[in-house]
Amino acid sequence: MTTQTNLIHFPGAFGTALAARLDLPPTAPIAHALFAHCFTCSKDSLAAARISAALVEHGFGVLRFDFTGLGGSAGDFANTNFSSNVADLVAAAAWLREHHQAPRVLIGHSLGGAAVLAAAGQIAEAAAVATIGAPFDPGHVQHLLGSAASEIAANGEAEVTLVGRTFRIRKQFLDDLAANGNGERIGHLRKALLVFHSPRDTTVDIENAARIYAAARHPKSFVSLDTADHLLTGKADAAYVAAVLAAWAGRYVNATAAKPAPIPATGEVTVMETREGRFTQDISAGVHHLRADEPATAGGNDSGFSPYDLLLASLGACTSMTLRMYAEQKKWPLERITVRLRHDKIHARDCAECETREGKIDRIEREIRLTGNLDDAQRTRLMEIADKCPVHRTLHAEVLIKTRMV
Repeated sequence: MTTQTNLIHFPGAFGTALAARLDLPPTAPIAHALFAHCFTCSKDSLAAARISAALVEHGFGVLRFDFTGLGGSAGDFANTNFSSNVADLVAAAAWLREHHQAPRVLIGHSLGGAAVLAAAGQIAEAAAVATIGAPFDPGHVQHLLGSAASEIAANGEAEVTLVGRTFRIRKQFLDDLAANGNGERIGHLRKALLVFHSPRDTTVDIENAARIYAAARHPKSFVSLDTADHLLTGKADAAYVAAVLAAWAGRYVNATAAKPAPIPATGEVTVMETREGRFTQDISAGVHHLRADEPATAGGNDSGFSPYDLLLASLGACTSMTLRMYAEQKKWPLERITVRLRHDKIHARDCAECETREGKIDRIEREIRLTGNLDDAQRTRLMEIADKCPVHRTLHAEVLIKTRMV
C-alpha cells in the first residue's frame, strides 16, 4: 500500500508550533486515529512509526506529533507538564477536525496513554481509546527521576538524563503530575477502552493496567503483550498491537469498505519512506508493491531489497523476459532461464575493454543458465540476444534524468 505522508505544524498548548506527521492510506480513511508518544520519546519512535504504518495498512489515517519541546516541535520542554501535554492532544484533535476529520480513535503509549485518558473527555468525537504500557496515575513518572526528584524539590529544577537524553525538569512538572489523578476520568470515560500491557514491563508495572481496567466501565478489553518490552521495540509486537487495534476499533468507528485505490499511470513508480526504519521505503507500480531497505551493516533494518539489488533485479528480469520472447518466436525448446547478477566497483585500469582509465567503475557480472534441449548455435544466439534487452541498452546508453520539486 502506498502511504500518503503529510508533514505539518499546528499551534500547541503554548502557541508554539508542534511538528506532526499525518499518514493516510491511498483511499478515504475509514477513520482517523491520534497517537500520543511515550514520555521523552517522539512521534518517530519505533513504536509510533510501526504502529502507525500498520494502522494505515488497515485503512486508518494516523496523526502523530511531538509534544511541546520534544522532537521537531518548538518550545521549552522545561515549561511543559502533564496538563500541557493534554492540551497539546486537544489541539492536535482540533487540527484534524478542521482540516480532515476529528479523531475517532485515541492511542497513547506510556505517559501518552495517561494523556489520552485525560484528554478523551475533551474530544467528543472519539469513540475508542487505547493505551499501551500506560501508568494508572501520571505521577508514576516521578519514580523514573530517581534521586533527581529530591533535587528538583529542593532547587526548583534539575537536569535529568533519561534514555540517554538530558531534559530540564522543573518543580511545577512534578506538582502538576501529583494533581492529575486519572481514576475518576477513567470511570467517566464513556468510550470503548482497550488496554495493552506486557507482564514483563519493568518501567510501568502491569499492576497499572489492572487498575486502569478496574476503574473503567464496559466496553473495555485487555490484551497481554507477553514478552514485549516497555518501548515496544520488537517489530512483531508493534504489528500485533496495530492488527488488534484495527480490528477492535472497527466496531466503534462505523468502518465502511473503502473504494479501490486509483491505479497510477503505466510506467510510473512511486517510492515513499515508511519511517519504520532509517532507510525503509515502500515502492509501488500500479497495484504492485516492493520494499527497499539497506542491510544492517549500512544502518538499515535489512527488510527489503537494497537499491543495487533492485538495479540488478531490473536487469535480470529484463534479460530473462527478452530471452523468453525470442525463444518463443523461434519456437526453440527453452524450458527455463535463470539469471544471477553481482555488482561491485573495480579500478578502471583493471578493465581492458573500458574507455575510462582513471578511478573506479561499476561492474555487473551476469551469469545466464539456459535449461532445455538447445544446440550450441541456439545457445550462442540467445547469449547475443541477452545484450539487446532494453534495460541492458539503457545502462549502456546516455540517460537524461530530470528532477523537479513538487
